[in-house]
Amino acid sequence: MASGDDDDPIIEEIDVYLAKSLADKLYLFQYPVRPSNMTYDDVNHLAAKIKPKQQRVELEMAINTMSPNYCRSKGEQIALNVDGSTYDETNTYSAKMMDKQTFSSIQATTNTSRYAAAVFRKGELHITPLTGILQMRPSFSYLDKADSKTREREAANEGGDSSQDEAEEEAKAITVRFARPESEQARQRRIQSYEFLQKKQAEEPWVHLHYHNIKDSRSEHEKQYLFCQSADASENSELVKTPKEYLAMLMPPLTEEKVVKPVGPSNVLSMAQLRTLPLGEQVKTLMKNVKVMPFANLMGLLASGTDSTAVLRCIQQVALLVQGNWVVKSDVLYPKNTCSPHSSVPAEVLCRGRDFVMWRFTLERSLMRKEIASIIKLPPEDVKEFLEHVAVPRINRGWEFLLPTDEDFVRKHPDITHRQHMLWLGIQSKLEKVFNFSKEDFMPKNCPQPDPVHVSGEERLKMAQERAQEKQSSLQKDLDTKRAGSSVHVKQEPVSDREDEPMDTSSSIPNGFVNGYPSATSPGFDHTNSNGTPSQELQDFMIKTFRKHFVLTLNELKRLFNLHLASMPAGHRVFHSISDHMLQDAMLSCQCKQIMVPFPTQSTASPDEQKVFGLWETGEEFDKHRRLLFDLFTKNYRVRRNMIQARLAEEFGEVSKADVDRLLKECCSSHAGMWYLKGTIQS
Repeated sequence: MASGDDDDPIIEEIDVYLAKSLADKLYLFQYPVRPSNMTYDDVNHLAAKIKPKQQRVELEMAINTMSPNYCRSKGEQIALNVDGSTYDETNTYSAKMMDKQTFSSIQATTNTSRYAAAVFRKGELHITPLTGILQMRPSFSYLDKADSKTREREAANEGGDSSQDEAEEEAKAITVRFARPESEQARQRRIQSYEFLQKKQAEEPWVHLHYHNIKDSRSEHEKQYLFCQSADASENSELVKTPKEYLAMLMPPLTEEKVVKPVGPSNVLSMAQLRTLPLGEQVKTLMKNVKVMPFANLMGLLASGTDSTAVLRCIQQVALLVQGNWVVKSDVLYPKNTCSPHSSVPAEVLCRGRDFVMWRFTLERSLMRKEIASIIKLPPEDVKEFLEHVAVPRINRGWEFLLPTDEDFVRKHPDITHRQHMLWLGIQSKLEKVFNFSKEDFMPKNCPQPDPVHVSGEERLKMAQERAQEKQSSLQKDLDTKRAGSSVHVKQEPVSDREDEPMDTSSSIPNGFVNGYPSATSPGFDHTNSNGTPSQELQDFMIKTFRKHFVLTLNELKRLFNLHLASMPAGHRVFHSISDHMLQDAMLSCQCKQIMVPFPTQSTASPDEQKVFGLWETGEEFDKHRRLLFDLFTKNYRVRRNMIQARLAEEFGEVSKADVDRLLKECCSSHAGMWYLKGTIQS
């Protein structure tokens, strides 16, 4: 060490001072696209602004339009593309040529704790910590403005001068789906998304600054703050350290780094993370993801050496035995106080329907979806989801159970098989009360036969319809007898120009109950009051629905009514098999009227789609605007916005844009520059 010190002697000692006056305000600007010998010191700075939290800076600098290197025609063309030919105070280039450019910053580094600006004077080194290091690059946001101007002009040219008889683009069907409740992981991913970060950055306001040239007196004054204002070294405690503290700063002790687990998608299961959970949670998580699994496969997914008895104890809490395989319970998939992602049907109703599907699979290998849907009365998307969990579609055989019967498990565990059989008997008794059926209604098809006969779906459906017709006649006789012997007034429907069919909400097996509710064929059930007016429950549904939608076709109203029936809790009286006339009477009694829309002769709309109803009276001042709009659509089945505005101005004087927007949003839909009443756009 001594010889090394002699070879490298100390020639000078320099005092180092820490200046803090500009510690939170000092930024280093870098211009990576500009040579170091071509500075912007002499360029006229027109404006400057900053977002302190984001450390984002924008500078506007003048361009020398008199330079021989400046192309005047190009500058004028750019200004014309950006601002257009009309003068406005909001124009980017007021001189009608590109006479300025904007520089926008990006952070060169987010951690500036190791960087400082230093000034050497009179044998002293004064250092000031940097707040940020920013790279200034030219911004081309004016090109985005020019592009948006071009799109606006093209849109105006396309939609401004076309006639009412112009050819329309072919409409596309849109599937409406309800969004799932956002999970915590989904929320974290959304917060980390580029769109969310852009939105948060846009929320911080700009702080406008005054720029001072490098030779300005204010700049010279600010430079003095780069020097430490106090000559007393005791105040610079940061630079006064003991040898031990200084050594610790140079070689900090090793610390265990915390490994941050990446947030994966909610439907991806990590086996490494899974095996850190308790055994019960492992089984529940696996069953919730796989839906149906043999016991041998479940044991293979768990860690080696896991006690099979403990696994059997856990799986019986989250799954049920179907054909020797374990199927996850419905209340695990659809927890309480949740709803269907497809139709917003409550979880309680979904669990009843899925339990019925699973119970049917304990009796037979294959099911027909139409037959299931006609009994549980749920939207087709939910029924399909139930079947996809545990079955696969087969040609001419409906939906077949996903796995073969696990005879090995049934033989090895007769006690568990018997216990599960007793559980299914309890579930069956509950389902019989809800859906009003008996086990004999469904013939088991899993009996061993030497040559199994496969019946096509059409034949199965025909057989179900024949059984329903046989029972329908006896039930109708009983109903007529009871009505004849009672004093209940049965409302007579007026005869229309076509046969008025009831809504298709009834079961193919007319058992008098649907989802545990009395149906229209049940004794003593009537949808009208004794004076012939629609019941209060039906009127409440109409008022609530039309206050939300304002305009509905009869076809759309039936769809909403079916969803309303499916979402009602058990034990609540509902309306079942209501005819079109009942619905129309209820609408008319709730201040709604039919709008006679003149559909074109080549229209493909069904009769129910051509019956359009609108909310006529709500007690608001805005009702008169709505009635005028309905009157317009009795003359044309599609109109332009300017025609609507002209009629409103003619009748009520000047009408604000907000009122017109509200009117169109409530009652209409637009397509190809035209406005239609909701539900009347032709596909």
